[in-house]
Amino acid sequence: MEKTLITSGKTIDLAVEAALNQLGLTRDDITYEVLALPKAGFLGFGAQPAKVMVTYEAPDPVVEPEKPKSALGAASRSKPKASGQPVKKPEQPKAEPVKPEQPKAEKKAEAPKPEKKQEKKVEKTEKKQEKKVEKTEKKAEKAEKKVEKKVEAPKEYTPAAPGSIEEKIETFIAGLLKHMDSTAVPHAWNVEGSTYKVELVGDDLGYLIGRRGDTLDAIQHLANYSINRDVEGHVRINVDAECYREKREDSLRRYARKKAQQVLKARRRTTLEPMNAYERHVIHATLQEMDNITTYSTGTEPNRRVVIEYVR
Repeated sequence: MEKTLITSGKTIDLAVEAALNQLGLTRDDITYEVLALPKAGFLGFGAQPAKVMVTYEAPDPVVEPEKPKSALGAASRSKPKASGQPVKKPEQPKAEPVKPEQPKAEKKAEAPKPEKKQEKKVEKTEKKQEKKVEKTEKKAEKAEKKVEKKVEAPKEYTPAAPGSIEEKIETFIAGLLKHMDSTAVPHAWNVEGSTYKVELVGDDLGYLIGRRGDTLDAIQHLANYSINRDVEGHVRINVDAECYREKREDSLRRYARKKAQQVLKARRRTTLEPMNAYERHVIHATLQEMDNITTYSTGTEPNRRVVIEYVR
């Protein structure tokens, strides 16, 4: 069951975050549509917050079945219709010797119920134990993977030849990292033609990657700009750390397919969060062959977004 919620904030992201905090959900669980863009105003006058409408899936309400009306209730409703004279009729059950025996028969029939309850309790405890075993197994697998990663031998890099483009790339990025107070070491090699890849190796790589790869993109942009001034032709440099680019592509593909399925189900378009040109390209390429789905970009940099829309 789909529900909607309208929230506002100084920016579109803050308005979406307000809705997520209110619903206790993540960005993957919702879609949103921008109702009003934020306006800064002039000297504090005419300012307008951003407004978004968030769509999310809520569980359907459980309808409890109506309890059958008992025969005693029907009998009690029918009693007022009778005349007020036959008042002595309710005294007849007291004289019947059979009625006191009925509770005993009911108790005998209800005797096996505790056994069913015990069986259910046993099943619940067994399921709990199975879940605990599964959790311990998963923890053990994760621990084994961590050990395997630690045991793996460090990757060996071929030293750059003196005067080569690889050496120029490593020298420039090493100086840049030194100004950033980073101890990471760059290793560059030629992938194909005029394309070069740089791998940053060190301990503070999370700081160099930045939020969604922003810092890594900045280092890559500066390296491309600086190296291409001193070499003939055009050189393309791709900077990476801890295989972040590959992991980011995989997560973007999964994210795009999930959002597309939501669009197909709701038959309405959704606007994704701001992305750079490369990430938008990954979204478009992932969904270009999907039926009843089209994608396009809207907005201006750095807030350009991908729109996923349903088409017949």
